[in-house]
Amino acid sequence: MNMASPSNDSKMAATGITGLDDVLCGGLTSHHLYLVEGVPGSGKTTFALQFLLEGLRRGESVLYVTLSETESELRAVSASHGWSLEGIDIRELVPSENSLRPDDQYTMFHPSEVELSETTKTILADVDRLRPQRVVFDSLSEIRLLAGNPLRYRRQILALKQFFVGRDCTVLLLDDMTSSQHDLQVQSIAHGVVRLEQMYPEYGAERRRLIVLKYRGVAFRGGYHDYVIRKGGLEVFPRLVAREHRPEPALEKMASGVAALDALIGGGIERGTSTLVIGAAGTGKSSLAAQFVAAAAARGDRSAMFLFDEGLNTLLTRTEGLGIDLRAHLRDGKITMQQIDPAELSPGEFVNAIKVAVERHQARIVVIDSLNGYLQAMPEERFLIIQLHELLNYLAQAGVATILIGAHTGLIGAHMQSPVDASYLADAVVLMRYFESKGEVRQAISVMKKRGGEHERSIREFKLTRKGIVVGPPLREFRGVLTGVPVMETDGKADTAR
Repeated sequence: MNMASPSNDSKMAATGITGLDDVLCGGLTSHHLYLVEGVPGSGKTTFALQFLLEGLRRGESVLYVTLSETESELRAVSASHGWSLEGIDIRELVPSENSLRPDDQYTMFHPSEVELSETTKTILADVDRLRPQRVVFDSLSEIRLLAGNPLRYRRQILALKQFFVGRDCTVLLLDDMTSSQHDLQVQSIAHGVVRLEQMYPEYGAERRRLIVLKYRGVAFRGGYHDYVIRKGGLEVFPRLVAREHRPEPALEKMASGVAALDALIGGGIERGTSTLVIGAAGTGKSSLAAQFVAAAAARGDRSAMFLFDEGLNTLLTRTEGLGIDLRAHLRDGKITMQQIDPAELSPGEFVNAIKVAVERHQARIVVIDSLNGYLQAMPEERFLIIQLHELLNYLAQAGVATILIGAHTGLIGAHMQSPVDASYLADAVVLMRYFESKGEVRQAISVMKKRGGEHERSIREFKLTRKGIVVGPPLREFRGVLTGVPVMETDGKADTAR
């Protein structure tokens, strides 16, 4: 956060974009001039229309001055979002086809000297006549061309700012950043600057993010914030800052309903902690998480599951075969499941989905299945582990029990590797392993770490049956189970387990 919050006397002009207003700590301070810059296609026009429509909703008069897009193009953008522009005064200053005729070309003066003067007079006259409380100029690149040289352009922008002083008007200047030399002069003149960015990963849909470069006297949330453009306008996902959320003091235990499993883990998982369940594919990690979720739903607690790897129907069908009925709890709203499309996801949108589950739907258990899918969904993101750390802190302070699923590559022995070491982030680590005994492939479970609580040190057999999860007695006749290559010990002699 930067600077200090605006005083109570400062009236805020909400942008109409909930997430952005959160980033701006309430919106834009009224009666100032702001710069919104971004490459073509980043959503500047949509942003501007949402800003004006919010003004209309609040009973304010608004004006859209367009020097680049025609009114029909603006109405097409509006229609694509299901909006009506009724009530918005649109002043179209796009050159007409008549300006292409030789008779209309200037001969004694440079065109910029005449056109900029005429354009400015028209704009100022409209403002004096309509007395709008919100104005959008689209775009500065046209004024820059009309000005002809950088000095005249800067003077023109400064003159516009001075003109609006004392007119109780909040102004947005849109800049498409098409100039070969990016001019920082307008940034210095503006009261605040918001930049919209658009990126193209090697695979999947484009990604968009915004950053507030400047906002005088306001404690805005710094850094990059992901956003998307959907029908209905821009949706901004503010960057998660865990310290802004009040911590939950209680560490209530949440049992799985399987007595031997709860004994192994020390009574269950605690609210406000994170548990990493890690092991090779097929060892029962997702089934273990599903057992905790089903037990919580039976107690009346809500849970949210975010699936990167397994399909919803596959998970529901498989758990039904284990006697874990997630489908009934899904129908009554105790459990929510969201299938994540890796090619369409941004980190901010994923975090926002979790926040909605926690704050709106009151989820007490959150399952992320799996960390491998989470990392592979966003391979070009450089700071996912830091974001995961912030997310886990937020969930802990919200009193949520988080279950992270991590899959090893490889099935047994030295070939097993983790794509990312997240064990230091988790409060508890549950290790799932395969082992061989008497010609059969079996599974084992053990708790390797648990902060602030007692747990068994034993390694137990873990079975998935039609009647549910079964945790057997400690595997005392084996050693080397954790390596995936166990050895059976009989009468003081060691034999390789078969």
